[in-house]
Formats: sequence, structure tokens, C-alpha cells
Amino acid sequence: MNSEASTVFEFGPFRLEQSEHRLMHKDRPVPLPGKAFDTLSVLLERHGKLVSKQDLMDAVWPESVVEENNLDRNISTLRKALGEQSTGEPFIETVPRVGYRFIAPVNVATPGLLRRRAEDREPEPRHEIRFCVTPDNVRLAYATVGSGPPIVRVANCFNHLDFEWGSPIWRHWVRDLARGHSLLRYDGRGNGLSQRDVDDFSLDAWVQDLETVVNAARLETFALMGHSQGSSVAIAYAVRHPERVSHLILCGAYARGACHRESAELLEARRALETLVALNFGKSNPDFFHFVTSFYIPETRTPEEQEWFKNLQLISVSSRNLVRFMRACDEINIRDLLPKVTVPTIVFHSHGDRVAPPEEGRIVATEIPNARFVPLASGNHLLLAEEPAWKVFREELESFLRR
Repeated sequence: MNSEASTVFEFGPFRLEQSEHRLMHKDRPVPLPGKAFDTLSVLLERHGKLVSKQDLMDAVWPESVVEENNLDRNISTLRKALGEQSTGEPFIETVPRVGYRFIAPVNVATPGLLRRRAEDREPEPRHEIRFCVTPDNVRLAYATVGSGPPIVRVANCFNHLDFEWGSPIWRHWVRDLARGHSLLRYDGRGNGLSQRDVDDFSLDAWVQDLETVVNAARLETFALMGHSQGSSVAIAYAVRHPERVSHLILCGAYARGACHRESAELLEARRALETLVALNFGKSNPDFFHFVTSFYIPETRTPEEQEWFKNLQLISVSSRNLVRFMRACDEINIRDLLPKVTVPTIVFHSHGDRVAPPEEGRIVATEIPNARFVPLASGNHLLLAEEPAWKVFREELESFLRR
């Protein structure tokens, strides 16, 4: 290996710092075993060039004789850690029976250059977590970040204010929405940092949570964003308090829960899913978490995103509360409120959404007077940062909020 371990390699969303013996992904460390890190360093030092297996083993194990399967394990570890490039290609190419080549574009920088870049970068926003208490005595956690006209994001099922701060599932939502705006987020009852031991899971309780949080934050007028079940909460709030909502933003929205839109056969399948959740099936069968992930982000591109969403499911809500949450969502029916919405409204919906059927989004956009509908070319219920639909969402939202 290069004895001058001060070089920094940047590729895709990753940065390898040799002097710190650290691999970073968007400012978060990626754990790697020592020899896997050394293998990646050698490949980056010779990026674009074929490195034979023997040369790699000599560089990584300079004073030892090792079997080739040790190198194979390192390459396998690296592929799991890095995932694929945004083009769908691997970062490391295998040349059968010969060796490996790092094929992704690589920028090589010195620490001095990186420091200058860091000084030029806009500082990362910081969020401030506080607590408030609802009229029925439930403690709620909420956080604010950024400055400017306020946006309030309604709580969802899988929320955790602290955990999602660095999550590839939610962090781009926080980062981009907080640009030029003050963003208020909160964990709903039974979820995240809010009180877990609660009895009332219902639409009315969720609207009360929203009312409590915006009052605690002393917001007078704000843009209101509802995602998934949160869209129904946002609609109900906007009908009750139209004078406080400047813009209504709905993503993956539905006005009718499963009990009011699904066939008897599909409802039976829904009840079976709830039984598996109640039995905490994911603990004994990790594939269950991947099954849930396939509904929310079927177009995920990296193992990291899948792992984060699995961990979000585990940390954000208990199995017992999740079942109660699901049943409360199934009972939602606010279609009669749609014609009563009087605030400017935009409705975003992915064409392949498996959580909220696209037809439900079209119903919402049709029956809210003068609502604008933006279809998104995605199968994800939660848009990911690297997909083209996220760029469309950001641009359309920015245009809508300027009006």
C-alpha cells in the first residue's frame, strides 16, 4: 500500500480517508474490517487499472502467505458495503481468474483541499428537539430546523426524529425542505421519541397531535405537508383551521383507508399481515422486513437504504403499536371533507405506489377544489434522493410555495 496514507478518495456518495482509516457515506461512517479497508485503498490508488489477485494479496498481506479466498471475502464485503453506482453498475469489476478493477470515477484530493472545500460549504442545519403535551396527556417530541417561511410535516408511522436525521430514507426530505424554510417535524403518539404507552390511535387523536405541536411551536400560518396517512390528518386540519394553512402539500395521499376501498379478499390479506406484525414475525424471520420494504421503497438501489428502513421499522414503533396504527389507518374515511378544502393544494403521487393506490391520489386531487396533481415516475411510496422523481418533486414544490 501507499506509505503516504494522507490521500482522500472521493467516488459516488463515498469518501475514503486513508490517514483516518475511515470510509464515509454522505458524512456517515461505513464500518469496514481492516483488511477490507486496505483492499479498497489499493484498488482506489490504482483506479481504472486492472490489479491482479497476486498484487492485491501482496499489498494487503505484505508479510504473510494467505489463501485466495481471503481476498474473495474482502471483495464480497466491499460490494455489500458500497452497493451499486447510480448507473446500476458495480464499483468493482471482476476480471475472471485474473483480478479486479475499480471502475467508478474517482477524485483524489489532499486534506488541505478538503479543508478548503469544507470551509466553502454551507454549514449543515441543526435541529432542536423539544416536547409538548396533548390535552389527553400524551407527550410529543417535535423538532425545528432551518429558517424562513414555516413548513409543518405531519407525523407518519415510521418516524423517529433523531434516527431519521442521518437516514438515507428521510434526510434529503429534511435537508431540502429546510432550504429557505423553517421545517417543523414531530413524532406522533406511540412513535419515535414521543410517548409510547398510549391508548388512542385514531384520526381525531392524530389531528389533536398536530394542533398541539403547532401551538407549542407558536406558528400562526404555515405550509402543511401530509404524507401517506398524514395526508388525511393534514386535510382534516386544513378544513378545521383554513386560516392557518397557507399551502396544503399531499404526498402519496388517500382519503379512504383499506376498510373503505378494498375487496373482502384483500382485507383478509391485510388482516393476515397484521397478525404477522403482532407476532413480531420480523424477529425470527428477517426477510419479513424486506417484504415490508418492498412495499414502501421497492425501487431502492442500495443495501444501505434497505438496512436503514429495516432499522427504522425496529426503532420507531413497537409491534403492538404498529398493529393499532395499521387498524386506525384502515378505518380512515374523510372523502366527505375533500370538497370543503379551501386552501391552495398540490397532490404528488407515484404511479407505482403500493401503499397508497394511485387511484386514491387522483380521487383526492379531483375532489379538492382547484387542486393541482403531479404524477411521479416512481414505484416508491417514499421518494429516495437519487431518483429522478425527487428532482421533479423539489422543483414542483418550490414553484408551488412561491405562489
